[in-house]
Amino acid sequence: MIKQKLSFTFAAVLLLAYAMPSEQGPACKSPYQVQGWTDWFDRDNPSGTGDWEHLSALRKANPGQICNKPSDIEAETLSGLSVAQAKEKIFKYDTTSGFICRNRDQPDRKCNDYKVRFSCPIEICKNVCWTKWYNRDRPSGTGDWETLKDLRKEHPGSICAYPQYIQAVTTDDETPAINTRENFLYYSPTKGFVCRNRDQRFGNCKDYKVRFGCYCRAKP
Repeated sequence: MIKQKLSFTFAAVLLLAYAMPSEQGPACKSPYQVQGWTDWFDRDNPSGTGDWEHLSALRKANPGQICNKPSDIEAETLSGLSVAQAKEKIFKYDTTSGFICRNRDQPDRKCNDYKVRFSCPIEICKNVCWTKWYNRDRPSGTGDWETLKDLRKEHPGSICAYPQYIQAVTTDDETPAINTRENFLYYSPTKGFVCRNRDQRFGNCKDYKVRFGCYCRAKP
């Protein structure tokens, strides 16, 4: 069954900028990979053969709203579970095919209902203000947990209410997280960044630091 699409918007910066003391305004061309996300899409539900959020079908249903070469994809259930937490066998989950969960691949013969969104390269200019870098955890335990919720508790008032962007890089040489080929539980401006050791093919996660991009406040 085809469902009504969710609306799309890239995080458009509309406010005049000035940086708060704890924020840094980057140059227009950032040396880091920035996660700029579409809104969520949910064109199908699993009442038939599964949940088919195929990229080509999403493009047809939402013309002009997904970039030509997405750099990342994120899927979660409508109840908010990540793919890893849902523990289902996924047929396709990549930036060229989109997301497909087939009912026949599941022990109970039915997938959860998922929504997906895509990340595209964006140009970061002065109207986005960045927090400082945060590095609250190390991957020596279960992984590197740089969650927004925990960072807010440890740094009250230093992260805006509604972050629009997130950057994560390794602490040793500042390699963008997206280039490390590691698997992430979360890489989202609304949830933060989590790399779990158990999700990696070889060894533990690298040690990451993160920062958040917010709309700069308008001058009074």
